[in-house]
Amino acid sequence: MRKLLRQGIIGLSAAASLALLPTAATPAQAAPSAIPSGMTWTVLTQGAGNGTVRVGADSATDPYYGDTPATATLPVLCLRVTGSGVPAGITPDFYAGWARGTVAATPPVQGKTLTSLSVANNLCVQYYGTGWRMAEFHDGRYGSNLESSGGWSFWAHGYLPANTRFWATINDQPANPWN
Repeated sequence: MRKLLRQGIIGLSAAASLALLPTAATPAQAAPSAIPSGMTWTVLTQGAGNGTVRVGADSATDPYYGDTPATATLPVLCLRVTGSGVPAGITPDFYAGWARGTVAATPPVQGKTLTSLSVANNLCVQYYGTGWRMAEFHDGRYGSNLESSGGWSFWAHGYLPANTRFWATINDQPANPWN
């Protein structure tokens, strides 16, 4: 800009206007919703008689910004990691890992009451006891010793109602009701 001003290519008022512009172009961002949203998961598959369930994202899930207004009332998906081994018939991978434990759902709660991860975790403890917490997007594990963390869905022990959405959390995106 200074060079253009010295060479007389632009005048002083144009230079002042250019100085007010950002130096790097940034992509346009969507205006945030007035109502926070949270990410929800659902039952994808019930295990074939072995007491397991696969929960995760479906076509309605938005793990980046949340898919359900925080004014909605849904159960919280809870997980207790116990270190249990992978049952026969399940081959964990990045997109459908093994959570090494048991899932359960709380009674429905309004998303806006989940003001932090701590509040959501405490709800799981209230209903199921010590060691329970809100299930997280990356809880599925895979690899020879379950050393790697995946995403999008996971298998666990438990029974959950079909055709139900659950509040779930994600630790690296603003897609939680409290964000």
